[in-house]
Amino acid sequence: MLRGARAVALVCLALAVTSLVACQRGIGRQYEYEEQLYLELDGSATVVVNASIPALVALRGLELDPNPDARIDRNDVRAAFASPLIRITRVSRPWRRSGRRFIQVRFDVDDVKLLEQVAPLAWSRYAYGQQGDQVIYTQKVGASANTPPPNAGWDGSELVAFRFHMPSRINFHNAPAREVERGNILSYEQTLDQRMAGHPVDVEVRMDAQSIFLRTMTVFFSAVVAALMLLVAAVWWVRKKGQTATRGA
Repeated sequence: MLRGARAVALVCLALAVTSLVACQRGIGRQYEYEEQLYLELDGSATVVVNASIPALVALRGLELDPNPDARIDRNDVRAAFASPLIRITRVSRPWRRSGRRFIQVRFDVDDVKLLEQVAPLAWSRYAYGQQGDQVIYTQKVGASANTPPPNAGWDGSELVAFRFHMPSRINFHNAPAREVERGNILSYEQTLDQRMAGHPVDVEVRMDAQSIFLRTMTVFFSAVVAALMLLVAAVWWVRKKGQTATRGA
């Protein structure tokens, strides 16, 4: 009983520490503007934009009211992102942080290269295609609208991020941190001032032409088949040995 209680306590302590670390990381990496791109091997993608209203006005020139006390109409945000090339699946309720209102917009596109024709993402140029046994993705982020609203409340510590969730094993990338999170996530960060000034972001990623899921399932089924073959061989060997022993008797 005591040993079981001790084990439960250790598990709870580990979960608490993990949650605390995760919270600290989340607090440490809050972004004023963040683009997340979930890419598929067929070239389709889901894009999630999390941003403050002042950042959307300053960086993308969207006609939204940056006043922190103004009411945000989500239909206005949807209209600002609307394009026949994409399918908007979510416009979140606004939330507040550091006295500013933030919002999330999520949408799907059938071909990632079409995103440069969608006004809020038109600051980027996209390329995607297969070369040999690799798939190459590039994105070049250019100038911002550079129309900062008055009294946005920024103190110079704000960050901007472009994050990429790749569909297969990454063989090469040029992310500044040189790190791949959870095997397939890359981050490119700038300060808000740098992005406002139009400091370029050049993204290049080379990856396998086979998805991580497919590779995992291939390995899994290969292991299952190998185990079954080993089991059959063991049964055959035991049976043959038994028959030999019977004939000897």
